[in-house]
Amino acid sequence: MAMQLVCPAGNLPALMAAVDNGANAVYVGFRDQTNARAFPGLNFSDADLSRGVAYAHARHCQIYIALNTYPDCARIAEWEAAVERAAALSVDAIIAADMAVLDYAARHHPSLPRHLSVQASATTAAALRYYFERFGIARAVLPRVLSMQQIERLCAVSPVALEVFAFGSLCIMVEGRCQLSSLLTGASPNRHGVCSPARFVRWEEAADGTRTVRLNGVLIDRFDADESAGYPTVCKGRFQVNGETFHALEEPTSLNTLELLPKLAKAGVQALKIEGRQRGAAYVGTVAKVWRQALDRYASNPDDWTPSIEGQSALAAVAEGRQTTLGPYHRAWH
Repeated sequence: MAMQLVCPAGNLPALMAAVDNGANAVYVGFRDQTNARAFPGLNFSDADLSRGVAYAHARHCQIYIALNTYPDCARIAEWEAAVERAAALSVDAIIAADMAVLDYAARHHPSLPRHLSVQASATTAAALRYYFERFGIARAVLPRVLSMQQIERLCAVSPVALEVFAFGSLCIMVEGRCQLSSLLTGASPNRHGVCSPARFVRWEEAADGTRTVRLNGVLIDRFDADESAGYPTVCKGRFQVNGETFHALEEPTSLNTLELLPKLAKAGVQALKIEGRQRGAAYVGTVAKVWRQALDRYASNPDDWTPSIEGQSALAAVAEGRQTTLGPYHRAWH
């Protein structure tokens, strides 16, 4: 079975770009805290998502809705309502992590496929088997902390199809369970749907063009006039440590596993996920096109496949910090 290409979309133009450039599935979110990219101006109204589902289905592409945050007991009804909206809009699957959400979907909409979100951090055969037996999941997205050898072993014993991240921004926390954002703002990505909420971000520009950015009053970074600046997060900020200013926690970089495509295919990975619902249509279209071409070339000639120089250059150009890494994939632990 050919691997599925799963692409992100934070708005309708990005969804269309993913579909037009070869995505097999597109994952999206509602405009609320039920998804982990709840930025202002991002995500879908029911009307836009209805249009997106129709556009994708007409072109043999699936739509998955991310309901991948964790509700507290006072707000569980919002996530249950989101499951109902997803079913009514005829999406092809929900992506969820919270057991209560999975349980509700399994009981009320058993025919709606349930994918286990990466936020659940299921990294063992026993965990995958539990979610499969208890909630009937059809697929699980593996966390970005596993080596290639660990992925191969899980594929050999997993009771469900496995999806891995192939390209996009990395997180030094356990798949978004960030205490840094919570420490400064009181808002948790896994509970409130966003890291560094926009209402806490303040940019200031000096007369010489130098820009500073603060998160809830705390200085995160300072950029020269000609220096590109990404969205500010604590983990990727620059700080003074022992008299030096540098990325003390993590440098901005993107995961890129294109060169591992043959290994992932032979291991039995059934879907490749692209990160970036917060990115624009140009990013989505570029990355989808590169991976679509790579997958098609591999399918036609798996024994003589190598990543194209042009494809790697295109991915590097849209990577965070314009640099890429294999992340944990290259590590030798078992």
